Amino acid sequence: MPNTEEHCKESIRLFGKPFTEVHLWLDALAESPDCGMRHRMKRHHLAGLEQVRRIFDEEAVKAARQHIIADLKMEGWTESDPFPKDEGHYKKMGLF
Repeated sequence: MPNTEEHCKESIRLFGKPFTEVHLWLDALAESPDCGMRHRMKRHHLAGLEQVRRIFDEEAVKAARQHIIADLKMEGWTESDPFPKDEGHYKKMGLF
C-alpha cells in the first residue's frame, strides 16, 4: 500500500506539488479501530472526490483521484473496472 510519503511523491511528479493535506484526509480513518484498512470504502470513490472538491479545490481532485487509483490497484481493481461511486458501490464491488 502506498503510504502518505509515496502518494505525495507521486503528486509532485504528476502535478508539481505534494497535496499532503489531501492524502492525509483520504487516509485519516485508517487509524480508526472501526475501519483500519477498510477505511478506503469511506472516501476512496466518486463521492469522496466530490468531498475533496468541496473541502479543498478542483486541483486537489486530480491528486485525490490518483491516490484512490493507486490504492484500488492494490486491491485488484483495474482501469477497465468501473470507478466506485460511493461506499455502497465500493462494497458491492468487493473492494473492502
